This record gives sequence, C-alpha cells and structure tokens, in this order.
Amino acid sequence: MLFDLLVAPFVEFEFMRRALVGAWALALSGAPLGVFLLLRRMSLTGDAMAHAILPGAAVGYLVAGLSLPAMTLGGLAAGLSVALLAGLVTRVTALREDASLAGFYLISLALGVTILSLRGSSVDLLHVLFGNVLALDEPTLLLLAGVSTLTLLALAVGYRALAMETLDPGFLASVSRLGAPAQMVFLGLVVLNLVAGFHALGTLLAVGIMILPAASARLWSADITRMTVIAAAIGLVASWVGLLASYRLSLPPGPLIILVAGLAHVASMLFGRAGGWLRRLSPRRHLEA
Repeated sequence: MLFDLLVAPFVEFEFMRRALVGAWALALSGAPLGVFLLLRRMSLTGDAMAHAILPGAAVGYLVAGLSLPAMTLGGLAAGLSVALLAGLVTRVTALREDASLAGFYLISLALGVTILSLRGSSVDLLHVLFGNVLALDEPTLLLLAGVSTLTLLALAVGYRALAMETLDPGFLASVSRLGAPAQMVFLGLVVLNLVAGFHALGTLLAVGIMILPAASARLWSADITRMTVIAAAIGLVASWVGLLASYRLSLPPGPLIILVAGLAHVASMLFGRAGGWLRRLSPRRHLEA
C-alpha cells in the first residue's frame, strides 16, 4: 500500500523519475544557498534575481526558440548584469541596494514578458514563467546535475569564508581579503541556480525552492551547518511530495512543490524548536536563550 502510494509512480514512469532527479538537484544546491540569503537578509534579493533572468531567457527564446543553451546563456548574462548594475547603482547614487534591485526587478519582469509576447504564445509564456518539471529531457537534467554539483563543491571549498562573511564581515575584512571574492562567488552561484531552476520551475517559482526550506530550517536550528542540512532535507521531501500530489491530483507539479514547501514553513512557524510560535509560548528556564 505504502509502496503504491509513495514509490510506484517513480518506478513506473520515466518522466516522474526525471522530474524527481531534477527537483532534487535543485533542492540540494538551492536550499543551502537560501540559508545564506536568509542570514544575509537578502531573501527578497533572490526573488529579484529570479525575475532578472527573464529578459535574457526571453531573448534566447526569441533567437533560438526553446533552446536550452540559448535560454541558459541569456538568463545567466541577464542575471549577472542586473547583480552588477544594482551594486554599481548603490555605490554611485543615494539608493540602497534593495531599492535598486526592486527597480531592476520590475523592469526585467516587464521587459521579459514583452519580449516573449513578440513571438511566443501564451503556452510559451506559461512555460517560461512556471516551468514544466515533468518535461525535463536529458540535456536539462545534465545541466541541473552539473549546477548542483558545482554549487555543492564551491560551498564545500568556501564554506568557512562564506559563513564568516555572512555572520561577521567586519572580522573577515580585518583578517583576510576574501570578503569581496566570497560575495561575488556567492551571487554567481545564486544566479546560476536560478537559471537552472527556471528550466524546471520557471522564473516565478525557482526562488521558492531556495527560500522556503531555508526559512523553515531557521525555525528549527540556529546553527548554520544544521540549517543547511535541514533546508536541503525539506527541499527534498517537498519535491517528492509535490510530485506525488501532482500525479494523484492531475495538477501542475511546480506550484505543488512550492505549496508543500510552504506547508512545511507554516508547520515550522508553529512547531519550530528555534523560534516557532509554540516554542515562544512555552515557559523558559532561568537565563535560557
């Protein structure tokens, strides 16, 4: 019974196995990045960057149709350009980084939708905005797996510098010059994961698998290493359950994956041991943090 309910669709159908592998690749790399975005108070930056890749992907689509290399390179170029422009605007004007990113995010979203409307149909627009994880082909799976592997290797190598730059950038600046390179590598990884995620979940949902598990993990632990593990685990489970729900209910898989992650976040807000509502209501021992 449990096998039929939880495993059978992935055994019987190749498209379900492909979808699960792709979603798991995104969760394994995106959720840990989301933890660092959360701790840096850059959660909305991730959302802005997700929309920033849309014009580049749209130009790639306009030139070559639904071509994986064209849309990936276009999205990557657009995302990195917006990140650099936002930093430049912050330095040369009175605008804060969040305001400059918000401006670029609105411009990028409107420009991307307009470009897609020049040639594509409403179906193409929905595909780019919301993705289709059930239609992943082998090149797309290789891209997702490659991005996930590269991200995990980069996090493993630069974890200490990135964690220190996140928690105490002043101290890192006093003992090392790794702060600026760590920030640039981190933003590059975020853009790379959003570009990869857009092929499976679309530009509007790719950031969800990054931020929601991370926000949930923060409510269960204050330790950054544990947070990354919990966030990845929540992302993996949300992908599995979301795909199963999509199969059973005949509903779009991308939104259901994000909805399951959202339900996990609501549960974490209620029951989380490191900041959940019920935890805050319970009496604490004297001098307990």
